[in-house]
Amino acid sequence: MAVMRATISTEPGGLADLVRGLIMVGWEGTRLTGEVMSLLDQRLRGVVLFARNVADISQLKEVGRTVHARRGGGALIGIDQEGGRVARLREGFLVPPPMRDLGAAADAGLVRDVGRVVGGQLRALGINLNFAPVLDVDTNPRNPVIADRSFGSDPRRVGELGAALALGLQDAGVAACGKHFPGHGDTHQDSHLTLPRLPHGRARLDRVELPPFRAAIAAGIASLMTAHVVFEALGDDGPATLSPRVVNGLLREELGFGGVVVSDDVQMRALADLAPIEEVAVRAFGAGVDLLLCCHRPALAVAAVDAVVAAVADGRLDEATLRASHRRVEAMAARYAVDANDTETTGSVCVAGRSEADLRSALAALTRSVAPAADPTDYRRRETGPVGCPPGSPTPPAEGPDHD
Repeated sequence: MAVMRATISTEPGGLADLVRGLIMVGWEGTRLTGEVMSLLDQRLRGVVLFARNVADISQLKEVGRTVHARRGGGALIGIDQEGGRVARLREGFLVPPPMRDLGAAADAGLVRDVGRVVGGQLRALGINLNFAPVLDVDTNPRNPVIADRSFGSDPRRVGELGAALALGLQDAGVAACGKHFPGHGDTHQDSHLTLPRLPHGRARLDRVELPPFRAAIAAGIASLMTAHVVFEALGDDGPATLSPRVVNGLLREELGFGGVVVSDDVQMRALADLAPIEEVAVRAFGAGVDLLLCCHRPALAVAAVDAVVAAVADGRLDEATLRASHRRVEAMAARYAVDANDTETTGSVCVAGRSEADLRSALAALTRSVAPAADPTDYRRRETGPVGCPPGSPTPPAEGPDHD
């Protein structure tokens, strides 16, 4: 395989800077690399944190300060801090139980308080974008990637509690990002490894998959993440992330979402096996995606920028589309802006009279007492094991996939 050698353009201003403002990257290690810092100097929107980037609280605070300072304002630092098996920060942090347990309790006030505490701890580190809540409905016992990350199998409950978690995060000054639009709950394949397809008709999507996203939009969620899944009822123009019918048509025009549309990691094999990054970037932005995640190799961001600039020059992509995306991302970054010198120790967070210690106790009691969810509308096709897999299936990994 040929090695990609990035040549980072250094011209100030112009379209390339604008496009860099629509991309976030991940990297290896606990220190920011020279490559990432150079991109931040050129208005890269920000970074995505994983467990591989975490050493301790002091190191995380330093990463946060550096990212916000190098970009000079408007930076986004994102993370998957859902709870359960998908939580990048563990020691010293409140890690909620799996969302399935919170779904069984059906207490929207408790879920909003969870969001406030998690959000407060993230914000103290300079993290201002959380890729949560999961708005997928748990309808397939063979689903290898969602399962107990979902609030359950009742679309109404998933919507109510997902909106509550989003509002709690945003109360604390952290943008929420609901996922994975228009729904990843019924797949039996993992989009980290392959491209799933769903044959459901539109009536089924309206009844099951879409209601949680409608609820989150009505509540004012800041951003939504697309699924790398083909929805046959919505057309044959590719996975949702690359589909104008899904993003511009369904999400923007029909559901009326005016916030930021975020891609899932473009290095997941559902997309990476489909097309090179240059094509993926052009198609994603053309479909209506506002913010592209390149979660492993920062050099891919450079290739994406060059490809998008070239696509505008030859007429394959409308510059006005990119400028509209940039306005939406800028607005979200401004609303959840972090001062580079304003990160604090996580400490104890108190919300609405309930201390973090009280919340930990309540969540521990919930985890001990929770019974299998008895949703009023159960769309699962058969009984599941303890984590949403068929009886006898292995438990999914504790850390979750490398991007979710």
